[in-house]
Amino acid sequence: MASGKLRLGVNIDHVATVRNARGAVWPDPLRAALLAEAAGADGITAHLREDRRHIRDADMDALQAGLGIPLNFECAATAEMQAIALRLVPHAVCLVPERREERTTEGGLDVAGDADRLAAFIVPLRAAGCRVSLFIGHDARQIEAAARVGAAVVELHTGHYSDLHAEGRLDEAEAELNALRAGARLAHGLGLEVHAGHGLTYDNVGPVAAIPEVMELNIGHFLIGEAIYLGLGPAIEEMRRRMDEARA
Repeated sequence: MASGKLRLGVNIDHVATVRNARGAVWPDPLRAALLAEAAGADGITAHLREDRRHIRDADMDALQAGLGIPLNFECAATAEMQAIALRLVPHAVCLVPERREERTTEGGLDVAGDADRLAAFIVPLRAAGCRVSLFIGHDARQIEAAARVGAAVVELHTGHYSDLHAEGRLDEAEAELNALRAGARLAHGLGLEVHAGHGLTYDNVGPVAAIPEVMELNIGHFLIGEAIYLGLGPAIEEMRRRMDEARA
């Protein structure tokens, strides 16, 4: 069973969302990332979408050059994104499903159904020194496929659990949490490092943080929202406190 300090990756996509809403140059995602680093974030996540709706290519360049903590580059498994990742060589590349019309990532990758292509896609990223992560659901078939195609990490999608919790459907949320626990155990047993994320908040993070196989949580939208009220540093510090409390 895994143990040790639970890492916090802070996703700064929605700093760019605010910037782009006015077509301005601020707020600057790099400045937010540096504030997150100062507040104790263990890494920064940024999703370069095909339509560049929030993070842009120049943001990725600035983050890779300016950060003192690892950069996790989220992207779709396309030739364009592979080329950008190979140019930047970030610490990690997290492959996610992507649909143009979605507001946010709605589910996990179908690794089992796309195994041959993903296995080939991962090879040059690994050769360049990037840790490759796959954003998937807790289904055993997908987890087993992730191990087969050569990923180092799986990030389990916590969005359904978060939605059920927010809607007060607590019995269903607990069932989903149990499925996440089982998925984390399976992934760890197959030699994969386990991360989790999507929709996590102060109210629901504790049970996920307490899963011993989970080594990292990636949290973004909620923290950027809380920063409106608290400031980004204090918002991150409070999330870290709750994660550490749950882990203890």
